[in-house]
Amino acid sequence: MSGEWHDACAADALEEETIIGVMIAGRPVALFRVGGAPYALHDLCPHGQARLSDGFVDGDCVECPLHQGLVDIRNGRPRGAPVSTPTESYPARERNGRIEVQLP
Repeated sequence: MSGEWHDACAADALEEETIIGVMIAGRPVALFRVGGAPYALHDLCPHGQARLSDGFVDGDCVECPLHQGLVDIRNGRPRGAPVSTPTESYPARERNGRIEVQLP
């Protein structure tokens, strides 16, 4: 993916097993930290149109708050019904005490 890096939040605000929902360049983005690494997904469940940032972290997945479908935080792939299509995943990095997300 090639695109511009955008500031998303303070790195110390993104803790393991938490989700932060932010707007970046007009896009809703859900931020996660798994195994110390930051991850970013489009903040909308592809099944029920619910915000993933209102969901729950379950290991390396986020559980949709609407129908409990699972999405892999690391790549946006569906991991549990009723979710059957991928969620857009964005590169994320920690740099100078900030979390940055690359959008296309």
